[in-house]
Amino acid sequence: MNATSRDGLPLVYGRLDKAALHKVLRQMILIRQFEECAEQAYMRGLVHGTMHLSIGQEATAVGVGMALEQGDYITSTHRGHGHCIAKGAEPKYMFAEFFGKDTGYCRGRGGSMHIADVASGNLGANGIVGGGIPIAVGAALALKQERRPQVVVCFFGDGANNEGSFHESLNMAAIWKLPVVFVCENNQYGMSMSAERSTAVKRVATRALAYDMPGQTVDGNVFADVAQAALEAVGRARRGDGPSLLECLTYRHRGHSKSDRNRYRTKEEIDAWIARDPIQLFQRDLMAHGLIGQPEVDALVKSVEREIEDAIEFAKASPSPDPASLTDFVYTHKPSEVHSGR
Repeated sequence: MNATSRDGLPLVYGRLDKAALHKVLRQMILIRQFEECAEQAYMRGLVHGTMHLSIGQEATAVGVGMALEQGDYITSTHRGHGHCIAKGAEPKYMFAEFFGKDTGYCRGRGGSMHIADVASGNLGANGIVGGGIPIAVGAALALKQERRPQVVVCFFGDGANNEGSFHESLNMAAIWKLPVVFVCENNQYGMSMSAERSTAVKRVATRALAYDMPGQTVDGNVFADVAQAALEAVGRARRGDGPSLLECLTYRHRGHSKSDRNRYRTKEEIDAWIARDPIQLFQRDLMAHGLIGQPEVDALVKSVEREIEDAIEFAKASPSPDPASLTDFVYTHKPSEVHSGR
């Protein structure tokens, strides 16, 4: 648990006024409702392929996201809906992408696992385990070479920390002191393999020692803990002091993907983690400190519901891509052709 101020408030709360804290809660609720409705759309046949939900991991996405500035960058994972929204993406363009519509962020070509919003700094989700890690290092190298003040945050799951790309990328980032923060969302399982069975070290963050960079493990379900650690790591990167490795311990309430029968986890384990739901933890903490009341929470929930409903209607009404444009925008495009979502 991070240090608190004299009045018992988490230190990070002191950096945010009530409006900002309410925005944090709303963003977490928005991610949750977006994914729940995306899941329902998938079940109704509106979304094809597969889908990887991050329900239960909202505090990590929002906690890290609040430490970033508008011009900063992220790379994401196949479980990246929360990262996308935390970086400023609008649900209506995300739903349009999921539905394969031309108004989607990737013109309907990327879908759930490859969604990107370059205009807001989201360099993209990635269907390859650990695939976004070297991309983040490359982006950070470009920032340093161009002497730009931005940083890159690289999200990845615990399964990726045993990939060669993880070790090669951390080593290179440390050698060149690149402005990148590696964020491991340790949700305890790489597909159906427990991290305890697949990883030699108990905590992924300890692997930072091998690359001479700071490593920290925090409770990924507690917004204040994630945000405080992220602010420190991002600040270090922005000052030119090099990379950090942040491990956020969390849990996905749903299976690995929509095809996961979830036979490798016990009901008791799932229920225990659901009891520590990050949204409820944050909401109760705000209430305990007198920073929000139930009427304000209810208003936030209703505003999110309206936004999601409008987003789905926008996506349904959007045009499908012209079949003649099948090969357009797939590999590269002119900067003027990037869909900004604005």
